[in-house]
Amino acid sequence: MKGLYFIEPIVAIYAFASFMVYPLVQQYVYRRLWLEITNTSYPASENNTHCAPNSSDYTSQQEEVQKAASLFSMYSDLSSMIPSLIMTLLLVAYSDQRGRKITIVMPLIGSLIYTVSFLTISYFELNLYLLIAASFVSALFGGIGTMLGGCFSYVADLCEDDKQKTLRMAVVDMMIGMLAGVASISTGYFLHAAGFNWPFFTSALFQAINLLYATFILEETRVIDRSETMACCRALQKLGCSIFSLFAEGSQQKKKVLLLLIFTFSSLSFVNIGGLSMVTLYELKEPLCWSEILIGYGSAASTSIFITSFVGLYLFSRCLSNTAIVFIGMLSIAGSMLLTAFAKTTILMFLVRVPAMFAIMPFPVLRSMMSKVVSNSEQGALFACVAFTESLSSNVAATVFSRLYAATVAWCPGFVFLLGASLCIIPMSLLGILKCNHSLDSNDSHALLSEDGTEASDDPVVA
Repeated sequence: MKGLYFIEPIVAIYAFASFMVYPLVQQYVYRRLWLEITNTSYPASENNTHCAPNSSDYTSQQEEVQKAASLFSMYSDLSSMIPSLIMTLLLVAYSDQRGRKITIVMPLIGSLIYTVSFLTISYFELNLYLLIAASFVSALFGGIGTMLGGCFSYVADLCEDDKQKTLRMAVVDMMIGMLAGVASISTGYFLHAAGFNWPFFTSALFQAINLLYATFILEETRVIDRSETMACCRALQKLGCSIFSLFAEGSQQKKKVLLLLIFTFSSLSFVNIGGLSMVTLYELKEPLCWSEILIGYGSAASTSIFITSFVGLYLFSRCLSNTAIVFIGMLSIAGSMLLTAFAKTTILMFLVRVPAMFAIMPFPVLRSMMSKVVSNSEQGALFACVAFTESLSSNVAATVFSRLYAATVAWCPGFVFLLGASLCIIPMSLLGILKCNHSLDSNDSHALLSEDGTEASDDPVVA
């Protein structure tokens, strides 16, 4: 049977299945720890919240559970960080030799293992810390960054026209946001009606279907020449040399611009992921005490920023420079975190998503700016480096913010969000230095490349 070249179904199913599980992870851990620490059942309620009014014992118990849950999240992130980073480099390095499907199929296997492990632990009520082992094992197959990187590489292989490539990648981004929102809302009602087991089973079923499609139906975009394939270690060595030459060779201006862009991207990713990783725990705590249904709506509201950011990027790109668009996105992240730190009511907690409506804009713009600084022959090395630094900053951010939340939840639960808003000064400052010292307009982009003796990209960098 002739295969298909449609990557969109994989992205859609992956987003739906993954965001059926993500909102449940912290809720499940929180409820299990509540049972173990307090020796009482979790305070379920038919209302939107479940706070126990005027109860000092309840407050102290809740703070203890919050600390334990945030530390558990830190241990889980630490267990998956190193193998995920290593596998990201290995799979990216080997995909040029063995085809793009390996970067898609392997993370799907890891996601299926993680979901089935969650289902097994939930159904048989096994030791909660087995989830950390499941995180480690699933990370050996790559993470979400590896999978999405493979999907975008697949799209890039298919599209020769730059406009078509940009449009199709934008559609993939839109599908992630839309399907994640639908999954987040349905999961809240699913959990309320049937408990944890059925959502985990449904997610595992979707992951299995997705894996079958990617393995047996999706067609490979790269024709593999067996005579030119190389060992994985040699491919990784070649990638390392390419990354080294990316920063060791070329003009001083090019290296400075590239380093500033990567540091800006990584620091912004650190702040954004760190803050997002603590939102669910913050919503479970007093005075919000959200139910699973409200958490589902909150997660859906958060994922809707993929859509609003796409619309904002489309409109702003017609009248503003790249650096101005990135700066607006940074202000969006900082403003949202600042409001979250002081959100004490359900309405205000939903409203904090409004200033975050442009929070995703900086990331595709910064990727585009980086890709225009290097030549076509350096694109693979660049994005392998970007994927590594993004995964590293995201994992470290989740770990650091989890530890800080555990240490400050008793006296200031919103401290991590105040810290995140303050840390936005770092990428803003780096962007200001980039704008003042290196004006990346069309001519400068070509100049950076021509100094290396390489051919400039057809698309100019607009800033």
